[in-house]
Amino acid sequence: MPTLLVATTNAGKRQEIVKLLDGLEIQLKTLADFPNAPIAEETAPTFVENARQKAFHYAALSGLPTVAEDSGFEVDALDGAPGVHSARYLGAEVTYPERFEEIYRAVRQRGYEGSAVRFVCALTLASATRILFETTGVVEGLLAPKPAGKEGFGYDPIFFYPPYGRTLGQVSPEAKSAVSHRGKAFAALRTFLAQRRDAKNAENWF
Repeated sequence: MPTLLVATTNAGKRQEIVKLLDGLEIQLKTLADFPNAPIAEETAPTFVENARQKAFHYAALSGLPTVAEDSGFEVDALDGAPGVHSARYLGAEVTYPERFEEIYRAVRQRGYEGSAVRFVCALTLASATRILFETTGVVEGLLAPKPAGKEGFGYDPIFFYPPYGRTLGQVSPEAKSAVSHRGKAFAALRTFLAQRRDAKNAENWF
C-alpha cells in the first residue's frame, strides 16, 4: 500500500483531510509522525507558492510523496486580507474571536455593513523534485452579521454561506466538506489519486 504524507500540524485540517481521503487504500502519515522535522517556511505572497514550498520541503525530509495546502480567508472590503496571513493574523497567539472582532471593526471603519468573502485552498502534491498534481478550491460567501456556530474551526463562524442560509460554523462537517474550499481541492486530489492507482495498478503509484 503506498504511503502519502499530509503536511499539516492543524488538528482541524488533519481531521477533515483524513475523512476526505478515506477509502483510497493509501496509508496516510501526518507531521505528527515526524515530530522533529523542521517547520517549512511560508514566506511566499500567494497560496499556491506557499503550498509548493511546504510540499517540497516535507517531501525532501520524509522521502514520501507529500500533499500540502495553503488556505485562508479573504475579505473583499479589506482588500483580500487576512489572505495568506489568515493563520497568523494579528499574531500567532491571537485567538480567533479576537481576529473576528478586528475584522468587523475594520470593515465597519471602511463603511461596510457586510462584505463578500471567500475561502481559498491551494493544494500541491509533490515528490522531492517535482510537482505531481496541483489544484485550487474556492468557496464564495458573505461576512456574517456576527459570529455564529461552534462547528468547524478557524474563520468558519463568520463565513455565511448563502445556499445554506447559515455560517459554516453552524453546519455539520459533512455539509461543510461538500462545498468548502478544502473539500473541493481534496476531492480533485482524490480523483487524481484514484486515476493514478488504476493506471499504475501497483504498490508504488508515484
